[in-house]
Amino acid sequence: MLETEPHVLIVEDDGEVRQLLARHLRENGFAASTARDGREMREVLRAGGAPVDLVLLDVMLPGASGMDLLKEIRATSPIPVVMLTARGEETDRVLGLELGADDYITKPFGRRELVARLRAVLRRAGGPAEAPAPPASPLLTFAGWTLHVGRRELTSPEGALVDLSGSEFDLLMAFLAHPQRVLGRDQLLEVGRRRIGDAFDRSVDVQVSRLRRKIEPVEGAAPLIKTVRGSGYVFVAEVGRA
Repeated sequence: MLETEPHVLIVEDDGEVRQLLARHLRENGFAASTARDGREMREVLRAGGAPVDLVLLDVMLPGASGMDLLKEIRATSPIPVVMLTARGEETDRVLGLELGADDYITKPFGRRELVARLRAVLRRAGGPAEAPAPPASPLLTFAGWTLHVGRRELTSPEGALVDLSGSEFDLLMAFLAHPQRVLGRDQLLEVGRRRIGDAFDRSVDVQVSRLRRKIEPVEGAAPLIKTVRGSGYVFVAEVGRA
């Protein structure tokens, strides 16, 4: 994880909305993790990786509602929480704020507004957003490669542009956001924008294989993406910001 990136955990049961939010935040200088429900939210918060700086929490979730999860978070942690909902009733907004939410965003919302409000909440909390905001289109570097996030342009160490499909771009962004961290097939299926949740589906292996063919060094050199048997994949290169 890049140290200058505020880490946002998105808790949203709609897969398409969840992935669009994650992609938009990553393109605007945030690190983003995702969860479908309270169980996955707890797993991310308990994980030993980079700490979560803010939770973007949908109100309408299967099982425990967003309000229930907000009370659960507030019982043990002061982490900033921004509620996300399609409801616009004042009573819902007031209840969320009274339970300890730091802000409340009603769908539909503007993407620039979302980023601005998350940064404002992080500033008030004294989190990573106190640092100068990163450029809207950062350049990420690894092993001599450069990825222009805003333009979705990948440049090889030799200066050649390498074409990426939408799913290959999303997959590479997931690896660059979590270098040296094992990512399971279920996580990679999600960032590949697929609607199925079967962690044993072989399509993720096909996507990783295609990405490897585009970015792996010459035969015999150390790989950038290693397979972790029974677990998933890990991106081993150091990631920087140009």
